Amino acid sequence: MTEAARARLPWKTFLLCALAWLVPASGHLLLGRRGRALVFALLVATAIAVGYALDGNLHRVVEGQPLSRLATLGAMGMGLPYFLLRWGLGYAGSAAAAGYEYGTVFLLSAGLMNLLLVLDVWDISTGRKE
Repeated sequence: MTEAARARLPWKTFLLCALAWLVPASGHLLLGRRGRALVFALLVATAIAVGYALDGNLHRVVEGQPLSRLATLGAMGMGLPYFLLRWGLGYAGSAAAAGYEYGTVFLLSAGLMNLLLVLDVWDISTGRKE
């Protein structure tokens, strides 16, 4: 890690990562990686849109099912879209829908992809990755 990267690590890196989590691909955009930001934003948005269209399950904590906590954290990884779907639109999915299972996988994958993008922003902003 370079000395300049260490100097900006305390607040700028954490702020970039928080923004990257909240708004998918915003961290890459703020780091000047416009091409990557566009591709990643389209990727996460497409996964969310397909999951929504297929009436997939937007995970929430279910008492007595400890793995639901992990699935909820994974889905929350998509940041602001999770909260807009959950509380803004009241979205829950439909278990009777034909694409329910596939939609659930798309929604969970969108959250996990965004979490990986946050880690990528961390690596770029700390100088570990070009």
